[in-house]
Amino acid sequence: MSTENEANHNGDGAEAAENLPDRRGSERLAAPVVRTGMFGATTAGDTSGYGGLRVRGSAPAASSRPFTDPEDPRTADFDRVADDLEAALGEGAGAVERIVVDRGEITFHVRRDALVEVVRALRDDPALRYELCTGVSGVHFPDDTDRELHAVYHLRSITHNSQIRVETTCPDADPHVPSIVSVYPTNDWHEREAWDFFGIVFDGHPALTRIQMPDDWHGHPQRKDYPLGGVPVEYRGATVPPPDERRAYK
Repeated sequence: MSTENEANHNGDGAEAAENLPDRRGSERLAAPVVRTGMFGATTAGDTSGYGGLRVRGSAPAASSRPFTDPEDPRTADFDRVADDLEAALGEGAGAVERIVVDRGEITFHVRRDALVEVVRALRDDPALRYELCTGVSGVHFPDDTDRELHAVYHLRSITHNSQIRVETTCPDADPHVPSIVSVYPTNDWHEREAWDFFGIVFDGHPALTRIQMPDDWHGHPQRKDYPLGGVPVEYRGATVPPPDERRAYK
Protein backbone atom coordinates (compact mmCIF):
# COMPACT_ATOMS: atom_id res chain seq x y z
CA MET A 1 0.00 0.00 0.00
CA SER A 2 2.75 2.40 0.96
CA THR A 3 4.61 1.57 -2.21
CA GLU A 4 1.59 2.53 -4.31
CA ASN A 5 1.15 5.80 -2.41
CA GLU A 6 4.82 6.65 -2.85
CA ALA A 7 4.55 5.94 -6.57
CA ASN A 8 1.49 8.17 -6.86
CA HIS A 9 3.21 10.88 -4.85
CA ASN A 10 6.36 10.73 -6.95
CA GLY A 11 4.29 10.78 -10.10
CA ASP A 12 2.45 13.92 -9.05
CA GLY A 13 5.77 15.58 -8.18
CA ALA A 14 7.28 14.76 -11.57
CA GLU A 15 4.20 16.14 -13.32
CA ALA A 16 4.38 19.35 -11.26
CA ALA A 17 8.07 19.71 -12.07
CA GLU A 18 7.33 19.34 -15.77
CA ASN A 19 4.68 22.06 -15.61
CA LEU A 20 6.80 24.44 -13.52
CA PRO A 21 8.50 26.26 -16.46
CA ASP A 22 5.13 26.78 -18.15
CA ARG A 23 3.61 28.11 -14.94
CA ARG A 24 6.51 30.50 -14.37
CA GLY A 25 6.33 31.66 -17.97
CA SER A 26 2.63 32.39 -17.60
CA GLU A 27 3.29 34.33 -14.41
CA ARG A 28 5.89 36.47 -16.15
CA LEU A 29 3.55 37.19 -19.06
CA ALA A 30 0.74 38.11 -16.68
CA ALA A 31 2.92 40.49 -14.66
CA PRO A 32 2.57 44.20 -15.59
CA VAL A 33 5.41 45.50 -17.75
CA VAL A 34 7.25 48.46 -16.25
CA ARG A 35 9.32 50.23 -18.88
CA THR A 36 12.16 52.48 -17.73
CA GLY A 37 14.86 54.42 -19.46
CA MET A 38 18.56 54.30 -18.74
CA PHE A 39 19.55 54.97 -15.11
CA GLY A 40 16.03 53.88 -14.12
CA ALA A 41 14.39 57.04 -15.46
CA THR A 42 10.59 56.65 -15.51
CA THR A 43 9.38 60.23 -15.98
CA ALA A 44 10.01 60.59 -19.71
CA GLY A 45 9.10 58.64 -22.82
CA ASP A 46 12.58 58.24 -24.23
CA THR A 47 15.32 55.81 -23.26
CA SER A 48 18.18 58.03 -24.36
CA GLY A 49 19.71 58.34 -20.91
CA TYR A 50 18.93 62.06 -20.61
CA GLY A 51 15.17 62.48 -20.66
CA GLY A 52 14.96 64.74 -17.64
CA LEU A 53 17.86 63.12 -15.80
CA ARG A 54 19.11 65.31 -12.97
CA VAL A 55 22.47 65.33 -11.27
CA ARG A 56 22.05 64.31 -7.64
CA GLY A 57 22.01 67.29 -5.32
CA SER A 58 24.42 66.03 -2.68
CA ALA A 59 27.59 67.07 -4.52
CA PRO A 60 28.92 70.29 -2.98
CA ALA A 61 29.30 73.43 -5.07
CA ALA A 62 32.76 73.78 -3.55
CA SER A 63 34.74 72.01 -0.88
CA SER A 64 36.71 73.53 1.94
CA ARG A 65 39.96 72.46 3.54
CA PRO A 66 40.98 69.94 4.49
CA PHE A 67 40.38 68.25 1.16
CA THR A 68 41.72 65.00 2.59
CA ASP A 69 39.15 62.76 4.21
CA PRO A 70 40.70 60.52 6.88
CA GLU A 71 37.99 57.92 6.20
CA ASP A 72 38.65 57.80 2.45
CA PRO A 73 42.16 56.65 1.43
CA ARG A 74 41.55 57.85 -2.14
CA THR A 75 41.83 61.46 -0.93
CA ALA A 76 45.13 61.10 0.94
CA ASP A 77 47.08 63.23 -1.57
CA PHE A 78 44.55 65.99 -2.20
CA ASP A 79 45.82 68.65 0.22
CA ARG A 80 49.38 68.17 -1.00
CA VAL A 81 48.32 68.62 -4.64
CA ALA A 82 46.26 71.74 -3.85
CA ASP A 83 49.14 73.31 -1.92
CA ASP A 84 51.71 72.48 -4.61
CA LEU A 85 49.51 73.87 -7.39
CA GLU A 86 48.94 77.08 -5.45
CA ALA A 87 52.70 77.44 -4.94
CA ALA A 88 53.43 76.68 -8.61
CA LEU A 89 50.95 79.32 -9.83
CA GLY A 90 52.18 82.00 -7.43
CA GLU A 91 50.34 85.25 -8.09
CA GLY A 92 48.23 83.43 -10.68
CA ALA A 93 46.68 81.13 -8.07
CA GLY A 94 43.40 83.02 -8.47
CA ALA A 95 42.96 81.19 -11.77
CA VAL A 96 41.54 78.31 -9.72
CA GLU A 97 38.02 79.46 -8.95
CA ARG A 98 37.05 76.59 -6.69
CA ILE A 99 38.02 73.07 -5.71
CA VAL A 100 35.44 70.31 -5.39
CA VAL A 101 36.01 66.97 -3.68
CA ASP A 102 33.23 64.47 -4.26
CA ARG A 103 33.03 60.68 -4.44
CA GLY A 104 36.73 60.39 -3.68
CA GLU A 105 37.76 62.60 -6.61
CA ILE A 106 39.13 66.14 -6.76
CA THR A 107 38.31 68.70 -9.45
CA PHE A 108 40.04 72.04 -9.94
CA HIS A 109 37.66 74.52 -11.59
CA VAL A 110 39.77 76.93 -13.63
CA ARG A 111 39.05 80.15 -15.52
CA ARG A 112 39.20 79.41 -19.22
CA ASP A 113 41.60 82.28 -19.93
CA ALA A 114 44.12 80.73 -17.53
CA LEU A 115 43.64 77.10 -18.57
CA VAL A 116 46.89 76.73 -20.51
CA GLU A 117 48.92 78.33 -17.72
CA VAL A 118 47.40 75.99 -15.13
CA VAL A 119 47.90 72.76 -17.07
CA ARG A 120 51.48 73.75 -17.95
CA ALA A 121 52.22 74.21 -14.24
CA LEU A 122 50.61 70.85 -13.52
CA ARG A 123 52.84 69.21 -16.13
CA ASP A 124 56.14 70.96 -15.45
CA ASP A 125 56.35 71.63 -11.71
CA PRO A 126 58.50 68.92 -10.08
CA ALA A 127 56.10 68.60 -7.15
CA LEU A 128 53.18 67.93 -9.50
CA ARG A 129 54.42 66.26 -12.69
CA TYR A 130 51.07 65.43 -14.30
CA GLU A 131 52.73 64.07 -17.41
CA LEU A 132 49.64 62.52 -18.95
CA CYS A 133 46.33 64.02 -20.01
CA THR A 134 43.98 61.20 -20.92
CA GLY A 135 41.64 63.49 -22.83
CA VAL A 136 38.91 66.10 -22.56
CA SER A 137 35.23 65.36 -22.11
CA GLY A 138 32.53 67.80 -23.14
CA VAL A 139 29.45 68.26 -20.97
CA HIS A 140 26.36 70.34 -21.69
CA PHE A 141 24.26 71.85 -18.91
CA PRO A 142 21.54 73.92 -20.62
CA ASP A 143 20.36 75.42 -17.31
CA ASP A 144 23.82 76.51 -16.11
CA THR A 145 23.46 80.12 -17.30
CA ASP A 146 26.61 81.53 -18.92
CA ARG A 147 28.41 78.24 -18.15
CA GLU A 148 26.42 75.88 -20.33
CA LEU A 149 29.43 74.12 -21.88
CA HIS A 150 32.00 72.38 -19.69
CA ALA A 151 35.37 70.98 -20.77
CA VAL A 152 36.69 68.38 -18.34
CA TYR A 153 40.32 67.20 -18.44
CA HIS A 154 41.62 64.07 -16.71
CA LEU A 155 45.27 64.30 -15.66
CA ARG A 156 47.53 61.60 -14.26
CA SER A 157 50.92 61.85 -12.63
CA ILE A 158 52.94 58.72 -13.24
CA THR A 159 55.75 60.13 -11.08
CA HIS A 160 53.55 60.62 -8.01
CA ASN A 161 50.82 58.06 -8.81
CA SER A 162 48.12 60.68 -8.60
CA GLN A 163 45.04 61.52 -10.63
CA ILE A 164 43.06 64.79 -10.70
CA ARG A 165 40.49 66.54 -12.85
CA VAL A 166 40.59 70.07 -14.27
CA GLU A 167 37.37 71.69 -15.47
CA THR A 168 36.61 74.93 -17.26
CA THR A 169 33.44 76.39 -18.73
CA CYS A 170 32.21 78.68 -21.48
CA PRO A 171 28.78 80.04 -22.41
CA ASP A 172 26.70 78.93 -25.37
CA ALA A 173 26.95 82.46 -26.71
CA ASP A 174 30.77 82.31 -26.73
CA PRO A 175 31.75 78.62 -26.91
CA HIS A 176 35.53 79.15 -26.94
CA VAL A 177 38.16 77.45 -24.78
CA PRO A 178 41.94 77.59 -25.34
CA SER A 179 43.43 74.46 -26.84
CA ILE A 180 45.97 72.66 -24.65
CA VAL A 181 47.47 70.64 -27.50
CA SER A 182 50.66 72.71 -27.15
CA VAL A 183 51.02 71.29 -23.62
CA TYR A 184 49.51 67.83 -24.13
CA PRO A 185 49.80 66.87 -27.84
CA THR A 186 47.74 63.72 -27.27
CA ASN A 187 44.72 65.96 -26.72
CA ASP A 188 44.56 66.68 -30.45
CA TRP A 189 41.89 64.10 -31.32
CA HIS A 190 40.05 64.49 -28.00
CA GLU A 191 39.52 68.20 -28.60
CA ARG A 192 38.28 67.44 -32.09
CA GLU A 193 35.75 65.00 -30.64
CA ALA A 194 34.55 67.52 -28.02
CA TRP A 195 34.12 70.08 -30.80
CA ASP A 196 32.33 67.56 -33.01
CA PHE A 197 29.83 66.42 -30.38
CA PHE A 198 29.41 69.51 -28.18
CA GLY A 199 30.44 72.51 -30.28
CA ILE A 200 33.23 73.68 -27.98
CA VAL A 201 35.69 75.68 -30.10
CA PHE A 202 39.26 75.03 -28.96
CA ASP A 203 41.16 78.15 -29.97
CA GLY A 204 44.66 77.41 -31.26
CA HIS A 205 43.97 73.78 -32.17
CA PRO A 206 46.09 72.83 -35.21
CA ALA A 207 43.16 71.36 -37.22
CA LEU A 208 39.79 71.58 -35.52
CA THR A 209 37.64 69.44 -37.82
CA ARG A 210 34.99 66.81 -37.20
CA ILE A 211 36.30 63.39 -36.24
CA GLN A 212 33.16 61.24 -35.84
CA MET A 213 30.39 62.92 -37.78
CA PRO A 214 30.53 63.70 -41.53
CA ASP A 215 32.17 67.02 -42.40
CA ASP A 216 28.86 68.47 -43.61
CA TRP A 217 26.90 67.48 -40.49
CA HIS A 218 24.79 70.23 -38.92
CA GLY A 219 24.80 70.63 -35.18
CA HIS A 220 26.50 68.80 -32.33
CA PRO A 221 24.62 65.62 -31.45
CA GLN A 222 25.61 65.12 -27.80
CA ARG A 223 24.26 68.44 -26.65
CA LYS A 224 21.14 68.04 -24.55
CA ASP A 225 19.20 70.47 -26.70
CA TYR A 226 19.88 68.37 -29.80
CA PRO A 227 16.73 66.54 -31.00
CA LEU A 228 16.53 62.93 -29.85
CA GLY A 229 17.18 61.01 -33.03
CA GLY A 230 15.81 63.99 -34.90
CA VAL A 231 17.77 63.22 -38.06
CA PRO A 232 16.30 60.32 -40.08
CA VAL A 233 18.91 57.72 -41.01
CA GLU A 234 18.80 56.42 -44.57
CA TYR A 235 20.19 52.93 -45.09
CA ARG A 236 19.94 51.02 -48.38
CA GLY A 237 16.84 52.86 -49.47
CA ALA A 238 15.04 52.59 -46.11
CA THR A 239 14.52 55.44 -43.67
CA VAL A 240 14.82 54.60 -39.97
CA PRO A 241 12.67 56.95 -37.88
CA PRO A 242 14.03 58.71 -34.79
CA PRO A 243 14.11 56.46 -31.68
CA ASP A 244 11.30 58.30 -29.92
CA GLU A 245 9.00 57.66 -32.89
CA ARG A 246 9.66 53.94 -33.33
CA ARG A 247 7.22 52.76 -30.66
CA ALA A 248 5.10 54.12 -27.85
CA TYR A 249 6.71 54.29 -24.44
CA LYS A 250 4.33 53.81 -21.54
